[in-house]
Amino acid sequence: MMLFEHEYYSVEDILRVASKAEGKEVGCFDINGRLKVNGNKGQIGHVIQEGLFNMPLDTRPEADFQPIGIELKVTGLKKHKNKKSYSAKERLVLSKINYMEEYKNSFEKSTFWQKNQKLAIMFYAWQTKKPKNKFKIIKTLIHEFSPEDLVVIKRDWNIIMDKVKKGLAHEISERDTIYLGACTKGRDGNELVSQPFSNIGAKPRAYALKASYVTAFVKRILNNETVIKLFDLEELERKTIENLLISRFEKFYGKRIDEILEDDKIDLKDKAIYYRVANKIMGLGNSDLSESDEFLKANIRVKTIRLEPNGRPKESMSFENIDFKRWIIDDWEDSQIFQKFEETKFLFVVFQYRETEKENPNRIAYLKFIKWWTMPKEILEGPVKDFWQLTKQRLINGVKFTNKNGKIYNNLPSSTENPVCHVRSKAKLSNVKIQLPDGQMITKQAYWLNKVYIETLLKDC
Repeated sequence: MMLFEHEYYSVEDILRVASKAEGKEVGCFDINGRLKVNGNKGQIGHVIQEGLFNMPLDTRPEADFQPIGIELKVTGLKKHKNKKSYSAKERLVLSKINYMEEYKNSFEKSTFWQKNQKLAIMFYAWQTKKPKNKFKIIKTLIHEFSPEDLVVIKRDWNIIMDKVKKGLAHEISERDTIYLGACTKGRDGNELVSQPFSNIGAKPRAYALKASYVTAFVKRILNNETVIKLFDLEELERKTIENLLISRFEKFYGKRIDEILEDDKIDLKDKAIYYRVANKIMGLGNSDLSESDEFLKANIRVKTIRLEPNGRPKESMSFENIDFKRWIIDDWEDSQIFQKFEETKFLFVVFQYRETEKENPNRIAYLKFIKWWTMPKEILEGPVKDFWQLTKQRLINGVKFTNKNGKIYNNLPSSTENPVCHVRSKAKLSNVKIQLPDGQMITKQAYWLNKVYIETLLKDC
């Protein structure tokens, strides 16, 4: 049995010990054999706390490193294909939310703030085919919330607490907030706990910094990348990020894209021009709105939509190519499509044509409006889950191909089989083939939102 005696009195004390672990495997610090036991997501953090920092595990409401008030967190990073930069593997789970007590506190007195206002985050290199004990430690960084981030974090905390106070803890979702999430916590997905203002059981949850927020921190500090900020502290104190964006864009409603871009020689076949409009409005030049500080941290993705004169979308909306192996192996809440729509906010930038293509082949769209959107829970847990299950079953059974007049078709779900989603290839990748789990080859396939469903989203705008 080990005696835990080490105390830390400064940031330098913490970083000095942490630096000794850089480049070493996590298994070097597994003094109690925790990594030999499967199923505990916090294993690596426990190993580091005991074996490196010589501190006992505990469930104290205050930060780990006392008296300096710093909380220890250990999390994995994925290395990008370029081998030079990293992104977060997953959200950074913080302290558990006590529905029965937390709502009684102000933000400043909350267990979240008391425990997590300053973090020592140790990053390790996660690799899909390596056992946990072989993951190598990269670096430990100190994180403090900037004044701009703290404005957003406070709003997020209040959104979570407002649901608790209204007896709606069972309806809390990570889609509700911007930077600070409330992720499900517990070994059993069916576990429920009490909430103070309703008899309905609620899933246990913990505060968590969204993976996108951690990635933005890593890009700036670890990858040494420059990230552009859209708004200053004064703007963020006055309005939400959503309302600030609307204020910027609405000045351009009704203007044609060539007028906004101040370019009368635009390439109408280039779909990227519609994203250029958004970047231009935000004063970003050649930079990408989706790569701005606020969008990265909040996991906001820009999607452009073009409407015909009758208000119907010109096309369906594409997303990532399907990872077929993952689609079969993952459970629903770990699946590619669930995580996309559970964790992502979308900014729809909507354009419309005043003429049909037949009336004017060289028609130019104008900016109609922007719309913030997150997928409703009933859609995600209803038709989208049905779509995921059907796709998974057909992959397990083996994809069937048919030849009709020289064109090859497959039996992955089409837009006629589900009211929200379908599977098909993207035009640019129509000749790129990959292997299916059953060994057959297929062109890369993506999942899409049906254009009929997109039309319903925009009806009341």
